[in-house]
Amino acid sequence: MSDGSRTSRVRRTSVWLEEPPGPRRRGGRAGGRTTGREGQAEGLDREKVTAAAVRLLDAEGLAGFSMRRLAAELGVTAMSVYWYVDRKDDLLELALDAVEGELAVPEPAGEGADWRVQLRQVAHELRELLRRHPWVTGMLDGFLNIGPCAVAHRLAVGEVLLSAGLDRSRADGALAALFSFVYGHAAVEAGWRSRCRAAGVSAQECSRALRARLGALPEYPEYGAREEDGGERAVRLVEQRDFDVALDCVIAGIEAMAGAAGSAGGDGAAAGGAGAEGAGRTGGGRGVDAAGGATGGTGGTGGQGRDGGEGVGRAEGGDGAEGEGGNGRGAAPGDRAAPVIPPQPGPQDR
Repeated sequence: MSDGSRTSRVRRTSVWLEEPPGPRRRGGRAGGRTTGREGQAEGLDREKVTAAAVRLLDAEGLAGFSMRRLAAELGVTAMSVYWYVDRKDDLLELALDAVEGELAVPEPAGEGADWRVQLRQVAHELRELLRRHPWVTGMLDGFLNIGPCAVAHRLAVGEVLLSAGLDRSRADGALAALFSFVYGHAAVEAGWRSRCRAAGVSAQECSRALRARLGALPEYPEYGAREEDGGERAVRLVEQRDFDVALDCVIAGIEAMAGAAGSAGGDGAAAGGAGAEGAGRTGGGRGVDAAGGATGGTGGTGGQGRDGGEGVGRAEGGDGAEGEGGNGRGAAPGDRAAPVIPPQPGPQDR
């Protein structure tokens, strides 16, 4: 029941933000209707009502779904259905999460497991789910899809992405990219087939007409030359090929991001180690960084002068900046053409 408060309004954004599932009404008035235990139909529960809703949605789609039609399927009155849910949207959310429960939850990546294989399996299973229940794609722009089955599945896929070497924020973004691709691809497929059915033609007939139309244009002569035999099977094969190629692109992008993250981490560790080594080798000497280069590296190279008391070391692979070990002093890069200045006595030696 809504009390008009902000908390109540937030809860109404999703049935999953309300109290735990269970029979919704215990008597009294709700939405202008008198309800009570006598309104509960014999042998029904929320799971059975939800399962019936899924069957009706599969058969009629979102446009053909109504609480009255559902009640007729169950052989009860519409009032009996409202014993289990407050409104139609709540039941649609329950149905959405019920079909999400058909997805296999990926196992944690074990020794030798390939996260790429796991992601491909996730994508193909999700696509097949959306083909079995095409009405799901029509719900994603109006419902949060935060039921327990959906959340458990996404968390598991997120762990697969973490095993690829992504950090948490990048793993979340990669998961969004993967799911958005599959949902979007399925939505286009469902829209195409729905339009063909509404026009009374097969997908193969529509595809042939499209190729003929494009092939007649001088910009696309190759379309007219294509021949696809096998009817519906040929259309399915083309759709599968396109899906696989697009999925390869998504996974390649994730792999490139994971590789870049790993490379950046390795470079950072190497730089830290080099700095620590330079600092240790310099000892009592100090590095002269006239070129603005790495002080630790330059001083470390010049540190060989420490053994002899005074000496000059040249930074290897640098900009020619000289390092100083002990009292040895190096010339700045601008003086590279000039001879090296011999060590000068310090104030303490005068």
